[in-house]
Amino acid sequence: MADRLPPPPPWRSFNGGPTLIPPPEDLAELDRRLGPVKGRPGRTPDAREVMAVNAALCLRRPLLVTGPPGVGKSTLAYQVSRELRLGPVLRWPVNSRSTLHAALYDYDAVARVQDARLSETEPDIGQYIQLGPLGTALLPFETPRVLLVDEFDKGDLDLANDLLDVLEEGSYQIRELFRARTRTPEVDVHTADGQTVRISHGKITCRAFPFVIITSNGEREFPPAFLRRCLSLRMPEPGPTQLAELVQAHFDRAAEPYKDRIIGEFLSYRRRDPVAADQLLNALYLVINGRDSWSEQSWRPVLDVVLRWRDEANEE
Repeated sequence: MADRLPPPPPWRSFNGGPTLIPPPEDLAELDRRLGPVKGRPGRTPDAREVMAVNAALCLRRPLLVTGPPGVGKSTLAYQVSRELRLGPVLRWPVNSRSTLHAALYDYDAVARVQDARLSETEPDIGQYIQLGPLGTALLPFETPRVLLVDEFDKGDLDLANDLLDVLEEGSYQIRELFRARTRTPEVDVHTADGQTVRISHGKITCRAFPFVIITSNGEREFPPAFLRRCLSLRMPEPGPTQLAELVQAHFDRAAEPYKDRIIGEFLSYRRRDPVAADQLLNALYLVINGRDSWSEQSWRPVLDVVLRWRDEANEE
C-alpha cells in the first residue's frame, strides 16, 4: 500500500516515528460487515465514491460522508479497509457525551492509586493509559489506518472545533507522560486494538496520516473551519443494482428465489418512508430461514412486520 500511494503534499507530510507496522486485518469482522468475499462478485463502487476516497487518500484529508440513515456511509470505511488491506478499522462512535480527550486516550488515575496502596510501590503509569480510536490512528504507522468517526452530528456542538488542531497537526500530547518525561522518557501503553506501543516523551505524531471517514445523517451543520479541512461525499439511497449486490454479498445463492420480489417490495416501502438497507437484509433472512413453512403469500406480511416496525420507530 505504501508504494501505491503518491507522496503527500508538503503541507500534509508528517515525520512521526519509530515506524509501526499495522496489525493484520480482522477478516471475521470484515465478513460480518460486508459478507464473505471468497468466490463472490465484488461490489461495483460508485464513481463518485472512488473519486472522493482517492482524493482523501492522496491529500491526507478526512472524508465527510453524509446521506440518509442506512445508505452505507459507515460501510464505506470497511470496504476501503478490505480493498486496500489497511488493517482493522478503528471506530469512534460519537454521542452527546463524546469528547476529544476520550477519543485520544484515557488515564485511569484512580486504579493506579488503588494498586499503589495495595503493592506499596509505584506502578508503571503505562499500565493505566489506553489510547482511544483517534489516538491509535495517529500512531506512526507505515501505512494509513482507517478511522471511522461514526454519526459525528450526534456530538456536542463544540466537538468539531475541538478536533481541528489534531486533524491539522497529526499529533497530540499525553499530558501525564509529558510531565514525567524527565524521569520516564519512554513508556509502553495500550492501544484501542489490543496492542502495546512505546511512547517517547509523552508525544505522538503520525507518519502516514490515517484515512478518516466521518459520517453524518445531516442532523445539524458543522462549522465552516471544520468543513474546509474535509473533503465531502453525499451518498444517495442505493438503487436496485446496489441492493442486489448487497444481498448477493451476504446471502449468495440462498437469496436467488426471493431477492427480486423482496427488493421490489422494499423499494415500494421506501417510496413512502425512509427505510435502511439493513431492514432488507432482515426481511430476507426471515424469508430464507422460514422457507419450509412460508409460502409466497407470506413475503408481504414479513416485510410488514420488519418495515412497519421501522416506520413506527420513525414516527416516535
